[in-house]
Amino acid sequence: MGSVIAIPFIGTLAAMAAYGALHSWLASPAAKQGARRRFGPATDRWYRLAFNVVGGLTFLPVLVLPLLWPGRLLYNLQPPWLWLTLGLQVLAVVLLLIGLMQTGPAGFLGLSQLAGQNDQPSRLVVSGLYRYVRHPLYTAGLLFIWALPRMTTSLLALNIGLTLYLYIGSIFEERKLVAEFGAAYRHYQQRVPRLTPLPGRQAQREQHGA
Repeated sequence: MGSVIAIPFIGTLAAMAAYGALHSWLASPAAKQGARRRFGPATDRWYRLAFNVVGGLTFLPVLVLPLLWPGRLLYNLQPPWLWLTLGLQVLAVVLLLIGLMQTGPAGFLGLSQLAGQNDQPSRLVVSGLYRYVRHPLYTAGLLFIWALPRMTTSLLALNIGLTLYLYIGSIFEERKLVAEFGAAYRHYQQRVPRLTPLPGRQAQREQHGA
């Protein structure tokens, strides 16, 4: 009986690991350079959009797994806890939209690159939500998935996989940002937490006039 319960958990976690490996490879400089060699310099204009489309389409089967293969029910919250979790999910969506507006949704989706508007130098965003965490989009995503009012073993595996994926992804993303912005980003790393807001750290930063 225990092995039957574990199969949806392990299967969903394995599917999430495969997705993470594919998505990470597509985001790597090696994949981009390979596409550029094969399709020419115009690749720089459409690669981001293609990356998002492929990422979205390949994630759909992973999302379907917990529906078709839910495993054991761990909890199903009722009011008032149901309203609390739904409120947290609404907050997560609002934070996600605010974060996207700060960095530019067109650039995030790859539309500005496709239109040839990617020639302007990048800027380091440290205001707004970025004053509290270095990756507010990831923080919002984590808040949304962990505030689900219903949890099964398969959904738990998906959440664990997504959490690991986002954390590991933030490490690779920050390596690129350090290479791009140098000392400015390293100073930002020292002042602002990665994913979890720390009120005491924020108060200390404001005290020093940061």
